[in-house]
Amino acid sequence: MQRILYVEDDPDIRIIGLMALEEVGGFTVTACSSGREALDRAAGAEADVILLDVMMPDMDGYATLRALRALPETASTPVIFMTAKVQAAEIARHELQGAVGVIAKPFDPLELPQQIRRLCGG
Repeated sequence: MQRILYVEDDPDIRIIGLMALEEVGGFTVTACSSGREALDRAAGAEADVILLDVMMPDMDGYATLRALRALPETASTPVIFMTAKVQAAEIARHELQGAVGVIAKPFDPLELPQQIRRLCGG
């Protein structure tokens, strides 16, 4: 697992996440600021995993995930949701939507790469 499609609308969080993923985790990252941008860039990203914010304007994480599942390149790519909504019922809902796991926001940048590897079984 080396390539991540990272979708986060908040520019400050996106920058911190990108630095953590690339510099701490050693991943190759395609960072997107919206669900629509993720759809446009998904094929070229060749992602091993998709890291997806839940609460975004226009297309939220659920709508983005449904659209990504319709693309052949991302139909079976594992998805991890990132959200502040991490009560047990909310996590269950995220997993019902198709996520392999959930990472709570705010996240620890030094722990983020390991959390991703753990959730993806690596």
